[in-house]
Amino acid sequence: MKIQFTPRFERCIKKLHPNEVLLLNQAIKTIANNPLAGEAKKGDLVGVRVYKYHHIQQQLLLAYLIDNANDQIILMGHGSHENFYRDLKKQLTD
Repeated sequence: MKIQFTPRFERCIKKLHPNEVLLLNQAIKTIANNPLAGEAKKGDLVGVRVYKYHHIQQQLLLAYLIDNANDQIILMGHGSHENFYRDLKKQLTD
Protein backbone atom coordinates (compact mmCIF):
# COMPACT_ATOMS: atom_id res chain seq x y z
CA MET A 1 0.00 0.00 0.00
CA LYS A 2 1.09 3.55 -0.69
CA ILE A 3 1.64 5.87 2.30
CA GLN A 4 0.36 9.47 2.06
CA PHE A 5 0.81 12.31 4.60
CA THR A 6 -1.53 15.16 5.45
CA PRO A 7 0.00 18.64 5.96
CA ARG A 8 -0.79 18.43 9.69
CA PHE A 9 1.11 15.16 9.98
CA GLU A 10 4.12 16.62 8.16
CA ARG A 11 4.19 19.56 10.59
CA CYS A 12 4.10 17.17 13.55
CA ILE A 13 7.01 15.04 12.39
CA LYS A 14 9.27 18.04 11.73
CA LYS A 15 9.35 18.69 15.48
CA LEU A 16 10.48 15.18 16.47
CA HIS A 17 13.91 14.15 17.71
CA PRO A 18 15.84 11.55 15.66
CA ASN A 19 15.17 8.71 18.12
CA GLU A 20 11.43 9.50 18.01
CA VAL A 21 11.54 9.44 14.20
CA LEU A 22 13.01 5.92 14.30
CA LEU A 23 10.13 4.66 16.44
CA LEU A 24 7.61 6.46 14.24
CA ASN A 25 9.09 4.81 11.14
CA GLN A 26 8.75 1.40 12.82
CA ALA A 27 5.10 2.17 13.60
CA ILE A 28 4.49 3.22 9.98
CA LYS A 29 6.07 -0.02 8.74
CA THR A 30 3.82 -1.99 11.08
CA ILE A 31 0.76 -0.22 9.68
CA ALA A 32 1.96 -0.70 6.09
CA ASN A 33 2.32 -4.45 6.69
CA ASN A 34 -0.99 -4.75 8.56
CA PRO A 35 -3.37 -1.82 7.96
CA LEU A 36 -5.81 -3.19 10.55
CA ALA A 37 -3.19 -3.01 13.34
CA GLY A 38 -4.70 0.17 14.79
CA GLU A 39 -7.88 0.48 16.80
CA ALA A 40 -10.96 1.54 14.82
CA LYS A 41 -12.66 4.64 16.22
CA LYS A 42 -16.39 5.24 16.54
CA GLY A 43 -18.72 8.22 16.56
CA ASP A 44 -17.34 11.41 15.03
CA LEU A 45 -14.07 9.66 14.13
CA VAL A 46 -15.60 6.73 12.28
CA GLY A 47 -13.24 5.43 9.62
CA VAL A 48 -10.14 6.60 11.48
CA ARG A 49 -7.80 4.04 13.01
CA VAL A 50 -5.28 4.80 15.78
CA TYR A 51 -2.08 2.84 16.33
CA LYS A 52 -0.57 3.17 19.81
CA TYR A 53 3.10 2.72 20.69
CA HIS A 54 5.48 3.74 23.49
CA HIS A 55 8.52 6.00 23.67
CA ILE A 56 10.29 6.37 27.03
CA GLN A 57 7.25 5.56 29.18
CA GLN A 58 4.96 7.80 27.12
CA GLN A 59 2.22 6.46 24.91
CA LEU A 60 2.13 8.01 21.44
CA LEU A 61 -0.74 7.81 18.99
CA LEU A 62 -0.65 7.61 15.20
CA ALA A 63 -3.96 8.30 13.41
CA TYR A 64 -4.58 7.11 9.86
CA LEU A 65 -7.26 6.35 7.29
CA ILE A 66 -7.32 3.37 4.95
CA ASP A 67 -8.34 4.27 1.39
CA ASN A 68 -9.03 0.91 -0.29
CA ALA A 69 -10.22 2.54 -3.52
CA ASN A 70 -6.80 4.10 -4.16
CA ASP A 71 -4.84 1.41 -2.26
CA GLN A 72 -3.27 3.89 0.14
CA ILE A 73 -2.92 4.71 3.82
CA ILE A 74 -3.33 8.38 4.78
CA LEU A 75 -1.41 9.38 7.93
CA MET A 76 -3.38 12.13 9.65
CA GLY A 77 -1.94 12.86 13.07
CA HIS A 78 0.71 11.98 15.60
CA GLY A 79 1.19 12.91 19.24
CA SER A 80 0.48 12.16 22.87
CA HIS A 81 -3.03 11.57 24.15
CA GLU A 82 -3.50 15.13 25.43
CA ASN A 83 -6.02 16.85 23.13
CA PHE A 84 -5.18 14.37 20.37
CA TYR A 85 -8.74 13.26 19.62
CA ARG A 86 -10.11 16.80 19.90
CA ASP A 87 -7.59 18.08 17.34
CA LEU A 88 -8.19 15.09 15.09
CA LYS A 89 -11.95 15.68 15.16
CA LYS A 90 -11.39 19.34 14.30
CA GLN A 91 -9.18 18.32 11.37
CA LEU A 92 -11.87 16.02 9.98
CA THR A 93 -14.57 18.69 10.13
CA ASP A 94 -12.43 21.36 8.39
